Amino acid sequence: MRRILLIDDEERLSEVVQTCLETLGGWEVLIATTANQGLLIAEIEQPNAILLDVMLPEMDGITLFHHLQEKPDTQSIPVILLSAKILFAEPNQFAHLSVAGVIAKPFDPLKLADQVAKILGWS
Repeated sequence: MRRILLIDDEERLSEVVQTCLETLGGWEVLIATTANQGLLIAEIEQPNAILLDVMLPEMDGITLFHHLQEKPDTQSIPVILLSAKILFAEPNQFAHLSVAGVIAKPFDPLKLADQVAKILGWS
């Protein structure tokens, strides 16, 4: 079974994402509510992919992404950014990062598993 690590500090949103991805995608979802917790879980659990919120309290998602890229254990894990910022910012602001993709918040929970599968090439 594929496992996805969700790193997001919004508890309700995390529950919705977990339910949708487990029910509709058939994947196991691990949840981290802080960047440091996410980094630790990524290293220990080696998920198949990471959904990463850009806006986190103690360390933003972009900084966390760089930390994941620096570590041999986590650099090959594909990362999808979750961001409300892309609605207001430059559309290509994340283009320089080697992320697998970006999903805009708010997203349609019923389409999320399909979006994730499409970005990661999971059929």
